[in-house]
Amino acid sequence: MKELYLLATSALLGLTVAASSSASTLGLLKADGVSLGDWETAYEKAAAFVGNLTTDQKLALITGSSVTAAATNKTFSALTFSDGDMGLQDYYYVSAFSLASALAMSWDREVFYQQAKAVGTEFYKKGQQVINGPTSQPLGRTPWGGRIGEAFGPDPYLNGLATGLTVKGYVEAGVIAGAKHFLLNEQETNRTANSSSLSPNPESGPLPYSSNTDDKTLHEAYLWSFYDAVKNGLGAVMCAMTKVNNTLSCENNDLLMKHLKTEMGFPGMVYADTKAQSGAIESALNGEDYGSNSIWTTSLMKAILANGTLSEERLDDMAIRNTIGYYFSHLDNGQQPAQQSEGAFVDVRGNHSKLIRQHGAQSIVLLKNERNALPLKTVRKMAIFGAHAGSMTAGPNGAISIDGSGPTYQGHLATGSGSGQASYPYLVTPMVPLTLKAIEDGTILDWILQDNYTESAASSQIQPQADSTFVNPSYVNHASSADVCLVFLNALAGEGKDRTELYNADQDKMVQTVADNCNNTIVVINTVGPRLLDHWAEHTNVTAVLYSSLLGQESGNSIVDVLYGDVNPSGHLTYTIAKNESDYPVKLCYTSQCNFTEGVYLDYRHFDAYNIIPRYPFGHGLSYTTFDYANLTTTSASSSISLSRAPTGHRAVGGYSDLWDTVHSISVTVRNTGAVVGAATSQLYLGFPVAADQPVRQLRGFERVQLAPGRQATVHFPLRRRDISYWDVTAQQWLVAAGQYQVYVGASSRDLQLNGTFTVQTHH
Repeated sequence: MKELYLLATSALLGLTVAASSSASTLGLLKADGVSLGDWETAYEKAAAFVGNLTTDQKLALITGSSVTAAATNKTFSALTFSDGDMGLQDYYYVSAFSLASALAMSWDREVFYQQAKAVGTEFYKKGQQVINGPTSQPLGRTPWGGRIGEAFGPDPYLNGLATGLTVKGYVEAGVIAGAKHFLLNEQETNRTANSSSLSPNPESGPLPYSSNTDDKTLHEAYLWSFYDAVKNGLGAVMCAMTKVNNTLSCENNDLLMKHLKTEMGFPGMVYADTKAQSGAIESALNGEDYGSNSIWTTSLMKAILANGTLSEERLDDMAIRNTIGYYFSHLDNGQQPAQQSEGAFVDVRGNHSKLIRQHGAQSIVLLKNERNALPLKTVRKMAIFGAHAGSMTAGPNGAISIDGSGPTYQGHLATGSGSGQASYPYLVTPMVPLTLKAIEDGTILDWILQDNYTESAASSQIQPQADSTFVNPSYVNHASSADVCLVFLNALAGEGKDRTELYNADQDKMVQTVADNCNNTIVVINTVGPRLLDHWAEHTNVTAVLYSSLLGQESGNSIVDVLYGDVNPSGHLTYTIAKNESDYPVKLCYTSQCNFTEGVYLDYRHFDAYNIIPRYPFGHGLSYTTFDYANLTTTSASSSISLSRAPTGHRAVGGYSDLWDTVHSISVTVRNTGAVVGAATSQLYLGFPVAADQPVRQLRGFERVQLAPGRQATVHFPLRRRDISYWDVTAQQWLVAAGQYQVYVGASSRDLQLNGTFTVQTHH
């Protein structure tokens, strides 16, 4: 099966469809049979407004100007667009939330929604209308991708649910979600013609690079999460800087008009990422709806209208799409506060600090815990190591940079860079709550807040006293005299430059040195993507490892809440941590043609296909208690269901309506077998019949449930039609394969404690 994905991409089905000046209805609202459902009222308002505009006003509207319809005296004010998922960027009196990559590790639908609602509320109250988010992709094709920390991870199912619920939260807060990056924007190297991360290869050719993939991979991996986003109220999509199969994303008819607007029934507008709009005619004809007035000049646009290259129908469609999200989010009700300046004393944070702290703790993964090292009890003497434990020399905010960053950060890392950078009102580093705990417990603290500290380098700052009982600060001296040693590590990358390493020599040497001299060494890691641990993971004295992405303004509190057991960890990995760099299937691409020959075999799909043993598998996460699983059951006594092979519902926003129908259900019993309250995240994986041509198994359900000691609960996994569908490139449709489906339930992709089957019969 996998060999189908390993064909040279140049021989696979292309995506680009040449623009045509004929009166095609493909992708036009109300012209191609897509039922708008909940969007109908917004469409009627948008169409009525646009119907009263002149051509000049429509052209002004699609290039970001305010317009007033003379016939009705109604005004549409130009939309404001801002980053991002982690909070309103470059503003005062706003919150710094967790990055999406951290939030995803909670595996908690309510957490996804709650943060989105809180972020959206802050945007709304500051007078902002469009959030450049959620960031579904980069999906995480390669762990070296510079921006994977901004997104929800490489599993389409988990990514899709998180993306969809984030859209829902934004819309219900009263703002427009602008999901990105559409599509296949999987690395920063050579992403634009003016890239600051140019390839060292002289054969690189014209930039930006082209991401080349086949139709099956496109649908089953990269388009999957956008279905969820559209279904949940997506009002805008940001087309990416990259090319897809040698056509720029913002000029790609198949991507925008065929897949997004027709196949998914997307009713909103497409707008360009920075520098992503190129040709005026190509972008207008092939699906971009909002663009630059220096590219879509009035004279040019009028000329192509006059000669029939651009139809009036398409111009009206662009104008309606620019306004429909505004009406769908009820921004026309006159209740939104006026737009505020960046420094205005308009505090929109509410109680969001409590939410950020809670969500941060829920997003921490306990990778290892031997000899009951955690949770910490009262500690007599503690030593703390690493720059990540404390503050930078100045901060907490720095100028926004899109030139890349990292590979590590010499202070506590709790937000990203570039478009992934939050605006801190303050930052709680781990040293703050650790000091407060020391005061409370009478703990003696030693620390060295540096990753490459040497005793000789600091000797000039030390004032030894005769007959002193104190020792000079060093990793060895502090570690050997402590009861508990905490070592803090981080890894940073961001917009504009990809990652240069998956481990760090200075940090790993620090861990090794501390562990060689302290028999209770606990490592805390915050990272934007996979961080390899094999230099020290099996060290006898490394007793525990806490791992997460970047947790926002309350980061230190969240970490210490878990260290001391005020919160029982319940996070799970959203990607695989490999033993070696070479275990990952995809490296960075340094040529103009980036062929996605691995197909859908990303992350755990690849590890399963080749039976590669990971250091920690996808879905892994421990607790301070234990759980067991029993009683795997299905909704049908015969474990057999009958379905039409293809969808039979009407075409709607989010695709064919019955793709979202629940067609089957699996349930299991989960019991807390330990001594403390804890949350179990049960994970459902499916293996498909051979005809579906799918990986060994893939995630198709998860449920988090909190249980007291000895208590149990029944967990249900509803399966939608789309969850058991595959993309058929011949039929150009989501089909269901007849046959037997394998069912696996457990605590990770490799800890599968229950298994069973169900059978699907299909009919036309």
